Amino acid sequence: MATPFLLLLLLPMIFSSILLLTITVTQSEAYSKTTPFEGNKPDKLTHLHFYFHDIISGDNPTSIRVAEAPGTNSSATVFGAVLIVDAPLTEGPELSSKEVGRAQGLYASTDMKTFGFSMVFNLAFTEGEFNGSTAAMYGRNPILLEERELPIIGGTGAFRFARGYARPKTYKAVNIDAVVEYNVFIWH
Repeated sequence: MATPFLLLLLLPMIFSSILLLTITVTQSEAYSKTTPFEGNKPDKLTHLHFYFHDIISGDNPTSIRVAEAPGTNSSATVFGAVLIVDAPLTEGPELSSKEVGRAQGLYASTDMKTFGFSMVFNLAFTEGEFNGSTAAMYGRNPILLEERELPIIGGTGAFRFARGYARPKTYKAVNIDAVVEYNVFIWH
């Protein structure tokens, strides 16, 4: 049995430990906290229309192959090719028409049976109401299909918290170069 003297010695240590534990528990913060969002609530749907100029040939390409698999050049679908892109987005189908932004990112041939690309693009707008804003587009683009759809998964500026979809349609293709018409619908 503990003596009263021993209890008097241990009591301050026990009290200090309890106090320290209480302070620690009351001052710690939770890993996450969900609160009602009061910021940029999506309230409008914007339709954007522009042309993407995918130029691989010539002296001023907008897409450059930066990687390939050992069998890429013998593959019917150039499976394994990875291209980096910085291409103009224009109001009209001619390269000389007014530039409204740039498509910047990459695409890779990821389908062994047909021409299908995984695309990771930032659509960076440089003109008009959305100057300085970007929309993030990520998805599969089966380029031989007339009707295609890619998701818009976010953005910056006016397109913060954006969601939507893009409808690319090949306007003109000459050899390995293409002009692609885009109709993009963004909820922001």
